[in-house]
Order: sequence, then C-alpha cells, then structure tokens
Amino acid sequence: MSDCIFCKIANKEMGKLIYEDELVAAFDDVNPQAPVHVLIIPKEHIEKLLDIQDEQHKELLGHILMVANKIACERGIADAGYRVVVNCNKDAGQSVWHLHFHLLGGRKMHWPPG
Repeated sequence: MSDCIFCKIANKEMGKLIYEDELVAAFDDVNPQAPVHVLIIPKEHIEKLLDIQDEQHKELLGHILMVANKIACERGIADAGYRVVVNCNKDAGQSVWHLHFHLLGGRKMHWPPG
C-alpha cells in the first residue's frame, strides 16, 4: 500500500530496521513507552488483527511471536519479562492501519496499562 508508513519502513524507503526476514520487519518505536519498545510488522499489508485469515495467516502470527522472543533475548529483556501488545481498531488505540505488535520491556510493567 503506497501511502502506508509501515509498508514504507518494511520496504526500506524510510526508517531503520532492527530485524528483517521474508515475513516480517521490526524497528524501534519513534515514541517509546518503555526503555525497549520495538514494533514488529508483517511485510504483507494487513490493516488490523480482525483482517487475519485463519489458514493463510496462522504461520505468520506464530512467527511474529517467535521474532518477539528473539528480539527480547537480543535486547536483554527476556529474563526480567516483557509484554507483547496488539491494538485492534480505534477504541483500542490503533493509530496506524497496518497490523503491528508492540514489544515492550526494560522496566516493570503495570496492569492495567495507563
């Protein structure tokens, strides 16, 4: 999608990737909410979690969580703990219409988030 900022980042037209493979890209959030705040996105443009197709995207979702584990280990937050968050639609806080997973860590997390 030509006007999607996350598609542009995944296509290396802007920003800096910290991880990339054939299915996903990851980069540091420009407005971090924790010492470690990485966004992990599918390279395929999917607007929101509700647009996931059962069989077509099952492998992708598992892969994204495995990438989150890998990055958490590389960033040194795995042992202390980290959070993976997906916002779906406006009332949940989704502001970019490309599915993305927030990997947050490096500090004690509180619930409910504020």
